Amino acid sequence: MGRLLVVASLAATLTGCASFHSAKIADLQHRPNHYRNHTVSIDGVVTSSWGVPLVPFRFYKVADETGEVTVLSDGRRMPVTGEHVRVEGRVEDVAAIGGRAIGLHLREENVHFRR
Repeated sequence: MGRLLVVASLAATLTGCASFHSAKIADLQHRPNHYRNHTVSIDGVVTSSWGVPLVPFRFYKVADETGEVTVLSDGRRMPVTGEHVRVEGRVEDVAAIGGRAIGLHLREENVHFRR
């Protein structure tokens, strides 16, 4: 019975990990329908960050060698320009017109700061 519980726990953990797809930013931009409403992870460098006073959301842009994307965050720690990060988030857009995503962004679920 103990072994069955361990195997079931391991399977559930691996299934949860499989829902994250590592992606290049260009892939998100060129195939938004494939990634929309899915959780992905991207690696890159923060190129800018900003927030609006009294609004709980903050924004920052992350670039990799293929492009740049905006990240919407409600986290407490805001990455600063030049920081290397790995962001896990849900791919969203404001609208799609003619198959092109308008306002493509990641809604941050987790961010890892790299040195």
